[in-house]
Amino acid sequence: MTPPLFSIITVARNAANTIQATLDSVRSQTCRDFEYLLIDGASTDDTVRLAEKSGIEGMRVLSEPDNGIYDAMNKGLGMATGEYVIFLNAGDAFHAPGTLQQYADAARNDSRPGVIYGQTQLVDAQRNRVADRHLRAPEQLTLQSFGHGMVVCHQAFAALRKLTSTFDTTYRYSSDYDWCVRCLQHSRHNHYIDDIVIDYLNEGVTTANHRRSLIERFKIMCRYYGTMTTVLRHVAFLGRHLHRRLTNRNMKQ
Repeated sequence: MTPPLFSIITVARNAANTIQATLDSVRSQTCRDFEYLLIDGASTDDTVRLAEKSGIEGMRVLSEPDNGIYDAMNKGLGMATGEYVIFLNAGDAFHAPGTLQQYADAARNDSRPGVIYGQTQLVDAQRNRVADRHLRAPEQLTLQSFGHGMVVCHQAFAALRKLTSTFDTTYRYSSDYDWCVRCLQHSRHNHYIDDIVIDYLNEGVTTANHRRSLIERFKIMCRYYGTMTTVLRHVAFLGRHLHRRLTNRNMKQ
């Protein structure tokens, strides 16, 4: 059989309260050239049952204990057969039914770019828009772009599978950043979708462990972009952060 264009991988554990939006968004896609992989960490709630009754064609479910989110993602990569991989974790969703078709058009019309990406918006548990992601994806994405932070949300980052490698499980919170950088090291050209492609649930593991995630990300940035460059960029990051806080405070007054 011809491999699918996309492998959509959802990693979940006891996510019955959040996974339905993810399942609904996958099932509603007008582009059907995909396989759907649910990598479940031996959930004790209804996560697997909800997935199995979702009616998504081409779905495979693996439910077993794992050693954390990046170990589970590696299992998904090992099972994937699609040309591109997209990690759409529990609670996150494609923005619209035509989103995957936008990715497919980019893949077919732009000579199989290494990375296809777009914009992300944050939503709450009721799927209401909260805000745009504070880092906007650039129109021209290069390896150097990630020296300014994770400028593309991992869920909005579709990578040509032959360019990917496994996630480094020594990182607990920011291995997705490291993985994206390594994908970009091998990508000759990337394709920008000028649209919101992902609704990101603003209540994930990394959000809950924001400080630890930033520390890990700082170490990774030093590794790829140099310590001095990273320190200087973080001074600029701090300035932007303080400016955002001041602006938000003034808007609330």
